[in-house]
Amino acid sequence: MGKGIMNILIHWILEREMKRYIPIYIKGRLVDIGCGEKPYVHLMKPYVTEHVGIDFEETQHDKSMIDLFGTAYHLPVESSSFDSAICTAVLEHLEEPGQALRECYRVLKRGGVAIYSVPFIWHLHEEPRDFYRFSKYGLKYLFEKAGFEIVDLKALSGFWITFGQMLVYYLYRFNLGIFRWLRIIDILGLLIQTFSYLLDKLDKAEQWTWMYLIVVKKVDTPAIGPGEAHGSSATQ
Repeated sequence: MGKGIMNILIHWILEREMKRYIPIYIKGRLVDIGCGEKPYVHLMKPYVTEHVGIDFEETQHDKSMIDLFGTAYHLPVESSSFDSAICTAVLEHLEEPGQALRECYRVLKRGGVAIYSVPFIWHLHEEPRDFYRFSKYGLKYLFEKAGFEIVDLKALSGFWITFGQMLVYYLYRFNLGIFRWLRIIDILGLLIQTFSYLLDKLDKAEQWTWMYLIVVKKVDTPAIGPGEAHGSSATQ
């Protein structure tokens, strides 16, 4: 056992959903925005001809899986050059998420599909680069404003998994001394995650989700946001 088991449940849920969505939507040339260590490369491999991982040089993650250095605002690739895109747990770390979505739209081909995972209820992490949390209504607004068509928008948990995971993270603050030696927090964390999963199946109150998975498609004309029509000079 070890620290890696404290979030084994949410990692399993996200990977399970990615396994469902990838065969349907991912194909051809894939751009992985904020790729980190490319945690889903094994899932993508049967469906893509090329998996291009892009991340910034100051990332806190291992850089060995990065193919190109760049940012979500300035992807160092040509316009309309990718069939698919993924961006997992990145949008909350960007000061200007709307600008990043427009950049993803730029590099996708017409009809190209992107899969994003975005947190709603979550603790501060990778500080100080942690700026936002997103409701499903905020996500719909941002993606449509960038020009995307919403294909699917799914809450990945209800109250119990979110609450249980927060409790486990909190308890690991005390994983010291005899608690670590006896692995008490490890065992307690596994029990909490198990019961959280079972309770979530009984009552999935999705307004308490920890994360959304959103699938979007590039359409022809970028949407016009409020204040952009009729020559308005309103600041966005």
